[in-house]
Amino acid sequence: MFTGLIEAIGEVSRVDHTRDALTLTIRTPQGYGPFAHGESISVDGVCLSVIASTETSFSVDVMRETLQVTSLKNVALGRRVNLERAIVAGGRMGGHYVQGHVDAVGRVEKRLPGDKWEYFTFSIPKEFTRYIVKRGSIAIQGVSLTVVDVSKKHLVVSLIPETLRATNLSTLQIGDEVNFEVDILAKYIEKALGKAK
Repeated sequence: MFTGLIEAIGEVSRVDHTRDALTLTIRTPQGYGPFAHGESISVDGVCLSVIASTETSFSVDVMRETLQVTSLKNVALGRRVNLERAIVAGGRMGGHYVQGHVDAVGRVEKRLPGDKWEYFTFSIPKEFTRYIVKRGSIAIQGVSLTVVDVSKKHLVVSLIPETLRATNLSTLQIGDEVNFEVDILAKYIEKALGKAK
């Protein structure tokens, strides 16, 4: 379980392909490690398990299913990725409950600078917009954000300077793919009411 508050930005330093998966090695800032074998870590919003580590890097396996449903299928050397380690029980809950289970991949449609912030418009598969509400929570690339507006196929978020500085969202270009995770509470409520498809 994560909060969506990004702790560091890593850089993909190695990509090893296998028949139906790949192994990523990610360089981390000094002092962000060490990592325990098997610990969960969110990489651009995808929950993965550490299989090896050093003081300044860690490696994770990414299976075929994960590659098919996330933006990690396009991972390349040098890519900067958002990192968050799993929440510690009893710690502060500054964002919202983020599982690291990506629901959909969307695309950047528009970036509009504001006075001290920037508005981002993303496309998202319409079957997921029923879980998204104005001023509700959404995780994009693992970042906990507040929804400014939502329509049948798009949503808008506003990023403050600190979010742009502390995450890789500032590097997004029009057309880039991003990982989305809707608020898990919305899906539980839908199922409890007997409306899940």
